[in-house]
Amino acid sequence: MKTTLVIMAAGLGSRYGGNKQTEGIGPNHEMLMEYSIFDAVRAGFSKFVFVIKPDMKPLIEALCGDLVASCRDQEGKPVEVCYAMQDFSSVPSFYQIPSERTKPFGTVHAVLCAEKYINEPFAVVNADDYYGVDGFASMNQCLQGLKDGEACMVGYYLKNTVSENGTVTRGVCSQENGMLTKVTETFKIQPFADGTIRDTATSEEGVILDPNALVSMNFWGFVPSVFQQMEAYFDAFLRNLTPADIKAECLLPIMVDDLMRKKEMVVHVLSTNATWFGITYPQDKPYVQQELKKLHDQGVYPPSLH
Repeated sequence: MKTTLVIMAAGLGSRYGGNKQTEGIGPNHEMLMEYSIFDAVRAGFSKFVFVIKPDMKPLIEALCGDLVASCRDQEGKPVEVCYAMQDFSSVPSFYQIPSERTKPFGTVHAVLCAEKYINEPFAVVNADDYYGVDGFASMNQCLQGLKDGEACMVGYYLKNTVSENGTVTRGVCSQENGMLTKVTETFKIQPFADGTIRDTATSEEGVILDPNALVSMNFWGFVPSVFQQMEAYFDAFLRNLTPADIKAECLLPIMVDDLMRKKEMVVHVLSTNATWFGITYPQDKPYVQQELKKLHDQGVYPPSLH
């Protein structure tokens, strides 16, 4: 069965201080999204939808165009590439956008912007994260049998997703018998000198978290019927905003948790040995560069992805 990968690349990267989605991090200046494309193609994905800001299209075409155009699916056919624009033009007309608002409306809105390009099971990833070979293989396999009302998620251990250089936001997950039961979007997670990892949103000393807890890194799998649920959820999100909420975002983990609580969605947690790493702060870059070089040296990737 044909499967699509949606790559969310419209975020502003405010904490990083630049367009980290398009920065060359690999040993031959590969972007992190190039690794996702490479891994997804060999896992069996055959269509890619980039969700971008309108002014990014020439850059993404130039940076990823040659790579994607040279890819062939498992049947030897060229993979399909689409570009979806995440801007305010796709926001429902009933909502008046505050003049001060510059930030996109988050990951639910990003996926909705890709709706017109998708008629098959699809996965969603961030452009600025590395998800690992096993993650894409497990995801594509699960998508083959996914039914309406079902979704899936590749989870990663919390201890492997924090940054020594500042706080991070993670969807901390609970699961039972391989099914997701709860996602708690936790906004200020950081490691402490005593080796603990804590949620510092409400106090400086923080609440200690389980380092082996699974977290969502926005690696979700859905079927097209989810778009009806997303549209209803996004509409409700906008209707509940106040004029002061100029930075509020509609986020996939919170939506999934809401749908699970309402018994409108069940979510499979995929068992995988996948490794995750990404860049939240500029100081994270050297570590990621080192890890990517190791993967090339070990033969996980060819000498260059270009």
